[in-house]
Amino acid sequence: MDVDYIIVGAGSAGCALANRLSADPRIKVLLLEAGPSDKHPLIKIPKGFAKLLGNPKYAWNFPQQPFPPLYQEESWVRGRVLGGSSSINGMVYNRGSQADFDHLATLGAPEWRWENIVTAYREIEDNEFGASPTRGSGGPLHVSRVRDADPICDEIISAGGTLGWKTVEDYNESDDERIGYAMCTIKDGQRVSSARAFLHPITDRPNLTIATDSEAIHLLRKSDRITGVRVRRGRVAIDHHAAREVILALGSVATPKLLQLSGIGPADVLREAGVDVVVDSPNVGAGMREHRALAFHYRLNQNVGYNRLLSTVPRQTLTALRYLATRRGPMATPAYDVIAFARTKSESERPDAQLLLTPLSLAHTNLKDPGVEREPGLQCIGYVLRPESEGSITITSADPDAPLVITPNYFASAYDREIGVGIVRTVRTLLATEPIASLIDHETQPGPSLSNDDEDAIIESALTSGYCGYHSVATVAMGADEKSALDPQLRVRGVHGLRVVDTSVVPTMVSGNCNAPMMALGWHAAKVILGDG
Repeated sequence: MDVDYIIVGAGSAGCALANRLSADPRIKVLLLEAGPSDKHPLIKIPKGFAKLLGNPKYAWNFPQQPFPPLYQEESWVRGRVLGGSSSINGMVYNRGSQADFDHLATLGAPEWRWENIVTAYREIEDNEFGASPTRGSGGPLHVSRVRDADPICDEIISAGGTLGWKTVEDYNESDDERIGYAMCTIKDGQRVSSARAFLHPITDRPNLTIATDSEAIHLLRKSDRITGVRVRRGRVAIDHHAAREVILALGSVATPKLLQLSGIGPADVLREAGVDVVVDSPNVGAGMREHRALAFHYRLNQNVGYNRLLSTVPRQTLTALRYLATRRGPMATPAYDVIAFARTKSESERPDAQLLLTPLSLAHTNLKDPGVEREPGLQCIGYVLRPESEGSITITSADPDAPLVITPNYFASAYDREIGVGIVRTVRTLLATEPIASLIDHETQPGPSLSNDDEDAIIESALTSGYCGYHSVATVAMGADEKSALDPQLRVRGVHGLRVVDTSVVPTMVSGNCNAPMMALGWHAAKVILGDG
C-alpha cells in the first residue's frame, strides 16, 4: 500500500498522531499495529488490565536482564493491541511538570516547551472539571477523577494536608507539593484508551487505513532515504511504502529495536548481531531512564478497603456483577486511587518523588497474577520522579524474534539512591500522620526491620520486592547536538524520511506517568511534521 505517511505503532502517541494527520482529507495515512483490535471486553473494564498483562495476544513481555542482588527474572510489559499500552495500563492521568517540558527547550528543543504541550492538552481533553488555563473541555479524550473510592482515601489525603501538602481537586493544575484523588482516563466506568479517544470516532475517514496484526520487522530504504516498512502478518511479509515519511511510534523498547534491526544504531552492537550498519548512531538504545518503585504494604485494623471485595472468587464475582449492572465500584477505578507529589528533601526546589496509594494489598509481587490478601490492607508505591540512572536496550541478532538485552541499571546514580531513601521516610511519615495513622495496624512490607537510614538495605528492597514503573524513556532521544539520535523535530539523524514520536524521544523524564504526555506529544507532533512538509 502506498500512502503519504506510515505510522508504525497504534499506542498513546500513534493514535493521537494518526487522528491529526488524517484530519486533512488530502493526506493518506496508514497506521500499523502489531497486535489485534481492542474488542476484548476486559479492555473496557478498568480493573480488567490485571488479566491482560500476562496474555501474549495483548501484551508484549520483554525479558529484562537479571540484576543484583537476587538476579531475578522480570519482564517489561507493553501493550500489543490497538491503543498500545493505553489499552492495558493503570489509567492514571498525569500530565507531567511544566518545568520539565521547558527544560526540553533549554536542551535545544523549543517545539516541546510547556506552552506548546499545554495547548495540545487543552485541545485533546474533555476534562470533567471543565476548561482552565491548563485543562481542556470538549476534546476527544475524557479525563475524570476517581469516584466511589473507599472513604479511607479521604483519610490519606487529609494526612497529606497535615504535612503541608496542598490537597487539590486536580493535581495536574499545579507543580507544588500536593495530594489528591487520581485523575484517570475513565468515562462512565469504562477505560478511555488512546484508540477509543482518537481512532474509534474517525474510522469512517477514507484517507485513514488501520492495519492490525501487522508487526513491523524492517525499514525499507533507498539510498539514504527510508521509503517504507516491511511487516509480517502471520508468516506473510508485506511491504508498505510512504511517499513522505515513516513515523515510528512503537515505544521506548520496540522503536530502538526496529531501528537497530534496520541498521541504525551503535555500529558495534549491529555488527555483533550480524546487521549491516546503515547509520552508526551510538545513542539508539542508550541513555534509557526508568522508574523503579519502592513498594509498601500495610495491614489495616478495620475491615475497610478493597480486599474484602476482591480477595476471593465469590467476592470477585459479586463485585464484577455489581460493576456490570452499574459500572461502579472498585472494578471501575484506576490502579491507584490517591496520588501525591512530594519533596523528600527540604532543600529540593520542587517535588522529587511521586507516591501512588490504594486501599488494596497484594499477596505477592508477581504483577501478572498478584492475588489479593484476605486481611484488609493498603498499598503505596513511590518512585524517583526524574531518575538520573541510565540503562540501555540492544538487539542480539538480526532475527526479530531474538531476545533483547534490556539493562535498566536502576539506582546507579547517587541522586537516585538519595531520593530513594527519602521516599521511605516520606511514605512512613505520611502513613503515621492522622487521620490515616489510626487505621493502620502495622507495615507488612518491607516491614519495621528496614531502617529509614540504611541506604543499601533500602535500595536492595526496591530491587528485590519493588516494581518496574513501565515508564522508560530516552532510548532514541532528541537533542540539538549531532550525537543525539533525533534532531529537535524528531527526525532520525543520518537518514531522510524517518521520524520517531513516542516515549523514546524525550531525553529526561517529565515527572511521572507517560500516557498523558505521549498523547499530547503525538498531537503536537502532527503540527511539527506538517510544518516541515
